[in-house]
Formats: sequence, structure tokens, C-alpha cells
Amino acid sequence: MRTVIQRVSTAQVDIPDENYSARIGKGLLVLAAFEDADTEEDLDWTARKIAGMRIFDDSQGVMNLSVKDVGGDIMVVSQFTLFASTARGNRPSYIKAAKPDVSIPLYEHFLELVSAQLGKEVAHGIFGADMKVSLLNDGPVTIIMDSKMKF
Repeated sequence: MRTVIQRVSTAQVDIPDENYSARIGKGLLVLAAFEDADTEEDLDWTARKIAGMRIFDDSQGVMNLSVKDVGGDIMVVSQFTLFASTARGNRPSYIKAAKPDVSIPLYEHFLELVSAQLGKEVAHGIFGADMKVSLLNDGPVTIIMDSKMKF
């Protein structure tokens, strides 16, 4: 599982074709991609790391607080292109990204796990939809995590 985590002041996802919109204030926008080899352990590890990651400033201006500590929100948006391979040619290959029959259940379960870690519902996009995502990156703080690279 691969994620890009962005600390945001606000984030929004709009899906005009579905008449759908979701918005958060201060918190984290998480772009998430899944591969066939992902397991429950990958999802759980990633959800725990995201909810506990200390990337919000404390009263001293030091990144020492988690999204839970600051009462922030989380938005999760599926993005299979995080598994793009650019090794050959100019057209990325997405062969490593899991197909929808695998990714959709993983995505839905990941939403449940992140929600449980945060202690409240998470905002989210709709898997496979043509989404318009906007955000105000705070910092900027952007972290890339891959559950297969736990050093």
C-alpha cells in the first residue's frame, strides 16, 4: 500500500457526475493506492501510522502532535497512479496497482480502519470516479509512505 499524506488547512473532493462533495478543515488529505500483495497488516499499519503521525505543531512550534491530538479531520482519496512505473518510455505503466475487484474492498476496509483510529468518520472520495480534489497544503508538509518499506 502506498500513500501520500498532506497536512492541510482545508481539502475538498468534488465528483460532479455523482453530485457528490466532501470537505474537511484542518487535518490530513491521504491519497491511497493498493497492490495485489496488500494484506490486513499493511492496511492496519498504515492506518495506525497516519492517525498517530506527529506532524502538527505544538505550542512551541515543533511538529509534535498527531491529527488526533489537534482534533483534526482526515480525507482519504483513492489514487491508483501512485503505483505508476516510469522506468520505460514516456507513458507510465500501472501494472503494479491492484485491479478494482481487489482495490475496492481494500479501500473500503482502509476507510473503516482509519475511522476507527481517528475515532470519527473520515471524509472520502468515490473509488474510480473522476474526482476534482482541491487542498490548501499547510506547511507544506507532505509525507510519502509505502507499507512494504518499513525500515
